[in-house]
Amino acid sequence: MTRSRTFSWADPAANAAQAGGRPGIDMLRAMVDGELAPPPILVMLDAARLDVEEGRVTVLMTPQEFHYNPLGTVHGGVIAALLDTAAACAVHSTLPAGVGYTSLDLSTKFLRPVTVASGLLRATGTVLSKGRQTALAEARLVDAAGRLVAHATSTCLLFDVG
Repeated sequence: MTRSRTFSWADPAANAAQAGGRPGIDMLRAMVDGELAPPPILVMLDAARLDVEEGRVTVLMTPQEFHYNPLGTVHGGVIAALLDTAAACAVHSTLPAGVGYTSLDLSTKFLRPVTVASGLLRATGTVLSKGRQTALAEARLVDAAGRLVAHATSTCLLFDVG
């Protein structure tokens, strides 16, 4: 039996044009409030929502069959994308206007398989350390039962935008 999925997204250039023009937390909150469209990656992943506070961001997603690998579990790349998003957005939430970032690395540990039976996933990113040129963040992914299913640390490069 064949299944299909269709989705659409807003032009990412609209958000990119605002990058650096406002503090990171303001930009993230504008996405939460619907003033700015979510980035296409979150639409593609079917991530439900973001919860944002300074230095801490949570991304929610319910696993679906289209996230599966050939073994019938959520692909590690999907899990890594959730962890990377949570960690990097936590860093973004601390940045003043005029400063951008990009991920330098992501070290991920997969602790248990994730399936549709795992229920709502919650990836929470937290900034551990922030300097002038880099920031270190961690992200923890838990399932609906509160079990830790994956963990990651990420270093982000900070740079002037403009």
